[in-house]
Amino acid sequence: MSLVNFTKTELKNLFSKPVTEKYPDGPATYKDVTRGHIENNMDACVLCAVCQMRCPTGAITVDRKKQTWSIRPFSCIQCRRCVDNCPKKSLSMAKEYTKPDVEKSQLDHELSDRQKEVLAEQARQAAERAKAAMLASKQKAAQAMESAARKTVETAQKDGDANNDPESKDGE
Repeated sequence: MSLVNFTKTELKNLFSKPVTEKYPDGPATYKDVTRGHIENNMDACVLCAVCQMRCPTGAITVDRKKQTWSIRPFSCIQCRRCVDNCPKKSLSMAKEYTKPDVEKSQLDHELSDRQKEVLAEQARQAAERAKAAMLASKQKAAQAMESAARKTVETAQKDGDANNDPESKDGE
């Protein structure tokens, strides 16, 4: 019985397409679920550092002062946490693997000039909103103080009128 099963498998494999790839002779093909290496679209990145906080190995470094994003590819374990948590979706997982190298290196990415201008404009707008909010807060506080002062003056005037009223004096 086993000889029949073996013959059946042999004939099927003999006349079907090979399952393996001829990799050295042709290009490698990657499946859709392959986790290769992390790529960053610096035009969409706002340097929020969420990826740095979520990275379990600490492979990602974000420097807001220098406006750089860097990754140590040989420390990255391709867990995809940075890609899934990126609020601007600037990170993606490429299908190709990290190229072999003699030294462990770090890949640095700087913001483009356009992105630096966008971030500067956003910072300016945020400063204007904060200034307007502070001015509105000061105006509300001044109005509250003015209202309290009026109430105090009105109360003092009523008390003064009550003391000067001849009908309210007992002795006369």
